[in-house]
Amino acid sequence: MSDAQAPLPAPLQAIIDDFRDMSREEKLETLLEFSEQLPALPAPLRASAPLERVDECATPVDIAFELRDRQIFFHFDIPPESPTVRGFAEILRQGLNGLEPKEIVRLPNDIYYRMGLQSALSPQRLNGVHFMVVHLKLVAARGLAQLGQ
Repeated sequence: MSDAQAPLPAPLQAIIDDFRDMSREEKLETLLEFSEQLPALPAPLRASAPLERVDECATPVDIAFELRDRQIFFHFDIPPESPTVRGFAEILRQGLNGLEPKEIVRLPNDIYYRMGLQSALSPQRLNGVHFMVVHLKLVAARGLAQLGQ
């Protein structure tokens, strides 16, 4: 099955379906709206959890994760000066939190193409969001190992 055919988790699919038919301007505006919803990194995680930097992203993107009851939860720390990246992170957070790590590992790397973000973001920004997805999958793979799966 190619990435284009791989099924997505329902919460993420719903967001992608909303984006697909938007104009470029609507996509950018919606990314900004999502960026405003991205919660701050919880203080306990900021103090204790090692944050992981997505080095391939031009914007500083730090990620923490938690495993609770076999479910994975992602937390992001991204400067407010990068609203489109923050918006994409919030989409990932809303679309993926609470799933089992094995569901994250199976995600296609190109979900941003399904949203049509190539019409709204620069190639450099697309590269960054690509590596955010790849990094979440790597984190989820480590989560699977922690769970003994």
